[in-house]
Amino acid sequence: MSERRVELAGGVTLACSISGTGPALLLMHGAEADRRMFDGLRAQLSDTFTVIAYDQRECGETEAPPQPVGLESLAQDARDLLSALGLARAHVFGSSFGGRIAQALAHLHPACIDGLVLGSTWALPDRLDRLNPQGMAAIQRLRAQLPDSAEELVEWFLPAPYLAAHPQYRELFRNARPQSERGLRRAHAVADHPALASSAIALRTLVLAGEIDRVVPAPVTLGLAETMPDARAVLLEGVGHATVLQDPARVAREIRNFCLGARP
Repeated sequence: MSERRVELAGGVTLACSISGTGPALLLMHGAEADRRMFDGLRAQLSDTFTVIAYDQRECGETEAPPQPVGLESLAQDARDLLSALGLARAHVFGSSFGGRIAQALAHLHPACIDGLVLGSTWALPDRLDRLNPQGMAAIQRLRAQLPDSAEELVEWFLPAPYLAAHPQYRELFRNARPQSERGLRRAHAVADHPALASSAIALRTLVLAGEIDRVVPAPVTLGLAETMPDARAVLLEGVGHATVLQDPARVAREIRNFCLGARP
């Protein structure tokens, strides 16, 4: 695996991890994560793809000017990263908020996407607090009470049986600092809702929904697929919101089959 720091225009330096050989696959992480959330998935896919996982602005080891940005700027970062790596096109997988960046990229630069995979996400113009009002109210309350609320908050993202076998994720939430200056700038990006209709995305798309997702309920993600002209939806049974952590092998299988053209 190669660890890279890629300089873009405007003083942005993206930290990324690149592994494997084959067609390029760009991974976009969720709102409060970083590229390390894909470590398990990369291990599953590096025998088939050149897998590129990177930290978005205000996340992980990426450095950028301390200014608020929206989804379109984050999508442009992704396009500029591919260009800086000498890639004209790539398959793209975005998870949760990363799925929203992937949608924005599909609107702005469709020619750079070979296959689009969206996991546990929702349509760009929609607000999650309206699609899942009770869930978002509970999550915001728990975030404001961190680190004391970490034990309860993490169970919104991963099922309790999985957490019992992987207690390290409870510690990850205890270390979260959403009220830092960096965290507040990130929240600004997460709150962006550009008026870009999913029905205008003509790319062949795979949509993955976790059956027991409490953050972005499965009907919300499946509903996104119904609005897209060339989308196929898959429901991941027994899986919560953090699909790539809970079942990377299943997610990898779906991505591989879809991107390489296999049909069920």
